Amino acid sequence: MDAFYASVEIRDDPSLIGKPVIVGGPAQGRGVVSAASYAARKFGVHSAMPMAQAIRLCPQAVVIRPRIDHYAVVSQQIRDIFARFTPEIEPLSLDEAFLDVTASEKLFGSGEQIGLTIKQAIKSELQLIASVGVAPSKFVAKIASDIHKPDALVVVPAQQVQAFLDPLPVSRLWGAGKVTVAQFEKLGIRTIAQVRQLPVALLITHFGQWGAHLWQLAQGIDSRQVESDIQTKSISHETTFAVDVSDASVLEAWLLHLTEQVAARIRAYGLQGKTIQLKLRYPDFRTITRAHTLSQPSDVTDVLWQTTRDLFHANWSVTQPLRLIGMGVSQFYSETDPASTQGDLFNRNDSRRRALDTITDTINNKYGATMLHRGKSIRDSDE
Repeated sequence: MDAFYASVEIRDDPSLIGKPVIVGGPAQGRGVVSAASYAARKFGVHSAMPMAQAIRLCPQAVVIRPRIDHYAVVSQQIRDIFARFTPEIEPLSLDEAFLDVTASEKLFGSGEQIGLTIKQAIKSELQLIASVGVAPSKFVAKIASDIHKPDALVVVPAQQVQAFLDPLPVSRLWGAGKVTVAQFEKLGIRTIAQVRQLPVALLITHFGQWGAHLWQLAQGIDSRQVESDIQTKSISHETTFAVDVSDASVLEAWLLHLTEQVAARIRAYGLQGKTIQLKLRYPDFRTITRAHTLSQPSDVTDVLWQTTRDLFHANWSVTQPLRLIGMGVSQFYSETDPASTQGDLFNRNDSRRRALDTITDTINNKYGATMLHRGKSIRDSDE
C-alpha cells in the first residue's frame, strides 16, 4: 500500500487532498512519524523520523495521531480482496504482503492480470492505491513493488530478472543498508551488476557469510516460499524502521504491539505455543535471534509478553540502535492437546488473563484489530 496510514486519513477527510500529511505522535516529547503522504515526503519527511524534526522540515504539515485500530480494519479489507485470488498470503505488516498466485493463474489469468485486478479492486472498493510487483521470487517482487511508487504495477518475467536487477544501486539489495553500501563504495561497487560480477569469496571476505547472501540476491536467487499462516510452523510479526531507533520506550512499545498481534493470531487458530522468539537487527544488518521455551504452551498475551520483554532486555543494549525488531511463537499445540490443557496450577492470574484476552479478541474481531490494546503498545508510545 502507498503511504498507507496517511492515505487512509486523506481518504477519510478529502479536505486533506494535496496537503502534506504526517501521521504520528506529537512533536512535544518523543513523538515519531508513523507515515507521511507523498506531499510530505517531498520535504524529506519519512517514517520513524522524530516528529519534531519532521515539523522543522515541513512546518505546514497536517499532523494526525495514528488510528491503528482503524488501519487494521482497512488492512483486513485489503486482505479479504487478496483472498479472492489465493489462500497463499504472507502478511508482513498492515500494509504489505506477499501472495503466491501460481496455482491461481488458470482461474484468474497471469500474475500481471491478477495484480492489476487486485489494484483495481482496492481502488474501486476502498478508494486506496496499491503498488504491485510481479516476479518469480520474493526478493525481485519486493523491489518491483517499490521501484515506481506510487500506483505502480511492475512485472519482471523470469528471463528478465538479471536485466531488471543489474542497473539498480546496491542499496536495493535486501538488507544492504548504509553501512553495507559504504563498504561497497570503498570497493568501487555501486550497482547490483557489479556485485554479481564479483567472486563470492571476495564478498565473504568483506561481509562474512552475509556476503554470500548478497551475492545470491545479485544473481536473482531467492528460494524462499510464501508462507501462509496455515502452512507456517511459527507465527511472527516484525517491523523495520526507516531510521534506526534507540529509544527503549519506543522499542518496547513496538514489541508489545507485535506481541499482541501474534497472540491474537495464535488464539484465532486455536493454538498454543511453547517457544517465544525475539529478533533484533542492527544498523549494520547484523541480526540476532533469541528464544525461550515455556514450561507449558500458552496463548495468553501477558505470558508471551513477559517472556518477550525479558528476552529483549537481556539481549539489547541501550547503546545500540535497532533497524528491525520482531517476535514470534513456535512449537504449537492445539487447544485439545493434553500438553496445552494442563495449565499452571499455581498461577491464579491465568483465568483472569484469559478472560481479558477473550474480551479483547471479541471486541477487536467485531470493531477492528487493536481497538483494545495494552497501555504501553505502540499506539500510546508517544504520549
